[in-house]
Amino acid sequence: MKAEFINPFLNATKNVLETMCQTQVKAKKATLKDNSLTYGHVTGIIGMVSKDITGCMILSFSEPCILNVVASMLMEEPKKAVDEEIVDAVGELTNMICGGAKAQLAKLDYKFDLATPTMIVGKDVEISYYSEAPTIVIPFSTEHGDFVIEANLGEKKE
Repeated sequence: MKAEFINPFLNATKNVLETMCQTQVKAKKATLKDNSLTYGHVTGIIGMVSKDITGCMILSFSEPCILNVVASMLMEEPKKAVDEEIVDAVGELTNMICGGAKAQLAKLDYKFDLATPTMIVGKDVEISYYSEAPTIVIPFSTEHGDFVIEANLGEKKE
């Protein structure tokens, strides 16, 4: 995966979580993913395709993190457990972050179409990637726990 693809996801994540969810985030060092399991308890996966590139973006939250992020977003007390509203919120966050990254990638002349997010509840669930390209993982920390963004974009096979 090209290095120039990383910053749009990093910037969009920081922007969405800090403005929409009033949650301060700190990015950690990006790494290559070495398995195909979900990181957190609630995960959103969104397919991305352009003329030459295909792949996906994955947003995955630990349970304490997402319960508090959604509480901040809705200005409510945190829920005790993940429910349908939490899962829907992760879908919306996945859309917003990927949409923000898409806008930044368009400025670099990469025009992507986005799929509807697929939601997964459960830690260490095996997932299939849309591209055989290496997956970049950008971990983030918040005062209530951690989450990751994964970007898996590679050239289309003929």
